[in-house]
Amino acid sequence: MIHSVARTVRFARQAGSTAARAFSAAPNAEFADAASQYNISRTIEGADATSQVGIDSLGIKNATTIYKNLTYDELFEHEKANNEGVVAAAEYGETFTVDTGKFTGRSPKDKWIVRNVGSDSDKNLWWGDVNQAITPEIYEDLYETAINHMNSKEKLYVADVYCGASEASKRKVRFVHELAWQQHFVTNMFIRPEEECDRDIDFTVINACAATNEKWKEHGLNSEVAVAFNIEAKTAVILGTWYGGENKKGIFSLMNYWLPMVDDLPMHCSANVGKNGDSALFFGLSGTGKTTLSADPNRALIGDDEHGWDKNGVFNFEGGCYAKTIDLSEKTEPEIYRAITTNAMLENVAIKDDSVPDYFDTSKTQNGRVSYPIFHIPGYLKEQQAAHPKNCIFLTCDAYGVLPPVSKLTSGQALYQFVSGYTSKVAGTERGITEPTPNFSPCFGAAFLTVHPTRYAELLQQKLETHGTEAYLVNTGWSGGGYGVGERMSIKDTRACINAILDGSINDAEFETDEIFGFAMPKSLPGVEGDVLNPRNAWADKDAYDATAKKLSGMFKDNFKKYTDGPNDYTNFGPL
Repeated sequence: MIHSVARTVRFARQAGSTAARAFSAAPNAEFADAASQYNISRTIEGADATSQVGIDSLGIKNATTIYKNLTYDELFEHEKANNEGVVAAAEYGETFTVDTGKFTGRSPKDKWIVRNVGSDSDKNLWWGDVNQAITPEIYEDLYETAINHMNSKEKLYVADVYCGASEASKRKVRFVHELAWQQHFVTNMFIRPEEECDRDIDFTVINACAATNEKWKEHGLNSEVAVAFNIEAKTAVILGTWYGGENKKGIFSLMNYWLPMVDDLPMHCSANVGKNGDSALFFGLSGTGKTTLSADPNRALIGDDEHGWDKNGVFNFEGGCYAKTIDLSEKTEPEIYRAITTNAMLENVAIKDDSVPDYFDTSKTQNGRVSYPIFHIPGYLKEQQAAHPKNCIFLTCDAYGVLPPVSKLTSGQALYQFVSGYTSKVAGTERGITEPTPNFSPCFGAAFLTVHPTRYAELLQQKLETHGTEAYLVNTGWSGGGYGVGERMSIKDTRACINAILDGSINDAEFETDEIFGFAMPKSLPGVEGDVLNPRNAWADKDAYDATAKKLSGMFKDNFKKYTDGPNDYTNFGPL
């Protein structure tokens, strides 16, 4: 028996396709309207429920009730009825809250990929610490454990969603879960289909989080937790961890494999677009200002985390956002704070006795999160895709205080900085750090790279040169001295640098060359003090600057030695 509710989804359009919307003082009605239009829910009941949905081909055959692509209202009711968490009294609306147990973040040492000898993935994957190999036999054991667990359930949740807003590049992903909140998470994070999309599934994730791998020692794995992918079989299993992010980041890793196979570029970046269709990319690690700087009242947000660049332009992978909530307030992050309302979902956030979320209580974890659909963001671009980028901006927080606030990069320099993925940690951010520490993450997303970093750089080079995209390095870190001596770059100066890039006025500037890094630095920009633009001029002690700059350049060189074994070597585009 099938209970079916379906209609064409039409999200409320913006006044102009790229025009930013002003934030409504009462956003709930607007959000609810968009949520109500996601409505392709089906409940399938009976002995043949699994065959009707098509999960019997996976080996899942015993469930007699399948909840498929439930609406937001239905998910909320299921979460409460199943006692899967608590309802928080967030300021802008009731928000369901879950606790994922001891796993409050990803388990990178428990991520595995099947090495099918002689296959395309065997030949193309960047095998090593990030992409750890297991045999097909081990995967079969893990898969059997997941299937046996799912076959012990009478009711299951199935969600068919898209990864990628581009019609040419999107992938259709099926998730099989045992909990309503997990379907809620992927409904928030992936692109919600406008109609049934249960045919020609590109990849299936079976999330048997309550089951564990009791044979992990025999298998030679890291623990009883396993997040394992078989690219050729088009399946993955999750065992032993309830953390929601494993669903999202696993598919991002796969997009990092699939797109390069057709000469397109996956990217760990945010993106926005101006009223004239001029899109921009913002690459940067945590603490560099990527989210803040890409949120611009004069531009529409395409997405804040994961994107692709294909033959048609730039596009968002996701249908939502997954933001940290530590020390969150309306004053510091108003858009995230206001997005926490009905249909969002809090994860590992402390709840006070009066049911109000406490974002300052990190006794559970510092990695408290909220997932919410992208329509909770004022000014989002409904299409979630735009033309080829006009500008590509690499953000770094240089705690040594030697990199310029803004530099124009040659194509070669852009590739070197892209592969380096540099930022720095400062004293007090982590235990044991007493001085600035460099943090290099290739392509600004080391944990999710599936092919060699220089392959992504090669694709970036092709895109930059084909479409005439300009590349820039923007330092949001220190000026006038390193951490403890100088001062953090003001948001006013950084925003002025970004604006000069986006409106093109930076091209009117006269440039000088940094003697160590070779960057082209503007001598003046509207709204930025001249001494700030050349970092050496901002230091009172010039000898100290020279010594520190040479120290950092040496760190760049030492780090880059590990990437000379790929198909391309960009060493010559680094510091002198």
